[in-house]
Amino acid sequence: MIDKFRVGVITKTHGIKGEVSVFPTTDDNDRFEYLEKCYIKTGNKYTEVKVSGCKYFKNTVILKFEGLDKIEDVEKYIRSEIYVDRDDALALEDGEYYLADLIGLDVYEENGNKLGKIKDYLETPVQIVYIIEQEEEGKKDIMIPDVPEFIKDINLEENKMTVKLLKGMI
Repeated sequence: MIDKFRVGVITKTHGIKGEVSVFPTTDDNDRFEYLEKCYIKTGNKYTEVKVSGCKYFKNTVILKFEGLDKIEDVEKYIRSEIYVDRDDALALEDGEYYLADLIGLDVYEENGNKLGKIKDYLETPVQIVYIIEQEEEGKKDIMIPDVPEFIKDINLEENKMTVKLLKGMI
């Protein structure tokens, strides 16, 4: 199970006092207001930082990190992703799930035919699209939009997603 979730991407510095401009990748931008710590991912390394300030500017969040007080301290983090621990993630309602937890689910058609596993997902402006890696070697990935017409059931306990495909989707 994933232990950290991406909540944003540092796009640039903001001013000269160590602030960064963050493009949020979370459903709730207000989450940054009460964020006490997060992780900046550079390569495969996560650096824990304490958040000491938060403000909003247009469609971005301006964050200030404790101990990073000059522009030179944060320039190296441009294009880095910001993560939070699973324990600090937003609470889920019944029937909700984190998209990251769907990676690796087995995908079946309604008739029981196994298609493959969820390899990844795309967040498009219209909807989420799941990328299914097919079981048979050499077959192309299947892309299935996250809409009720196609996604019939998601069962995390059984590690299973059930889908309905239209002709031509494979």
